[in-house]
Amino acid sequence: MDNAVAREILQLEHRGWRALSDGTGAQFYANIMTQDAVMILAPGFALDRQAVIGSLEHAPPWDSYDITDPTIVALGNEHVLLRYTGTGRRRGEPDFLALMGSVYVRVDGVWQLAHYQQTPVPAVDELS
Repeated sequence: MDNAVAREILQLEHRGWRALSDGTGAQFYANIMTQDAVMILAPGFALDRQAVIGSLEHAPPWDSYDITDPTIVALGNEHVLLRYTGTGRRRGEPDFLALMGSVYVRVDGVWQLAHYQQTPVPAVDELS
């Protein structure tokens, strides 16, 4: 995997989180998602591009986030998978902790998000 590509993909993911934090998530994802993109979210929803954009128009912003242990896997010359542990924080709510995966495809030289999935990480007390 080319280090420049890895940095670019990780920067895109950070840009997405920042957009979700500053209230511009709907616009950001409208611009970055492929026409047939899908997001599979932790509550069990599979949303197409239009549903994602609509859901983000009034979503409460994140106060902060962390991306830890990012790994990028080449799926060919024009496709990559970014997987990581993501933590989102909103004031007054428990942290949202999930394993996350984003598949990016290069379309006309520009990386676009084709698929995103969240798998919640159970709280330690839920494991006992």
